[in-house]
Amino acid sequence: MSRPQREIVLPPELSGELADIYADLQSGYDELAAEIGLTCQGCPDNCCDSYFLHHTYCEWAYLWQGLRELAEGQRAAVVERAENYVEESRAQLARQQRPQIMCPLNMDGLCSLYQHRMLVCRMHGIPATMTRPDGQSMRFPGCFRCQEVVNERYERPDDAPAMDRTPLFQKMVAVESRLLGDKRHLMPRVKLTIADMIVQGPPTLPIPHCER
Repeated sequence: MSRPQREIVLPPELSGELADIYADLQSGYDELAAEIGLTCQGCPDNCCDSYFLHHTYCEWAYLWQGLRELAEGQRAAVVERAENYVEESRAQLARQQRPQIMCPLNMDGLCSLYQHRMLVCRMHGIPATMTRPDGQSMRFPGCFRCQEVVNERYERPDDAPAMDRTPLFQKMVAVESRLLGDKRHLMPRVKLTIADMIVQGPPTLPIPHCER
């Protein structure tokens, strides 16, 4: 018998903090993109078919806040597209291929939950750095369009400015910790696509025996 579950709902104050993190990211992204001369205009690629995995319950809950704001028919269409995405991505992974499938939230080339899109979606494209908890430094070159721009303007890729992701992730971890509280160590790690999060429904917590 499965344990009773309770939906994880993002309270207004944490929802606001998450929105602030996204706003800081957008500001930093725009500033860096302008500095290196990166624009998405005329790009033949669409980042929405990239295979991204997401790792926080707070963003999962935030995604579902946005889904519930959609009209019923639009939400049903998104769910159907997500189900197809999950099925096809599993088939491609079984063939040892990295899935390249349009995100179920993309409708006619635009994100239907633009204000609720996730951190990885928002930061994709520009050069970035990050310091992991173990102290290891990492550098990400950006999308293929960005790498072309950097190669034209800079002698070496590492000469290009990069956005430090570390403070953003630290703030995200703080939101996650406050959302899950003392249950965090009991929760399985999140490693899901947006489609997985849609198909599985909103995130849940097991209900303690004393609360049943």
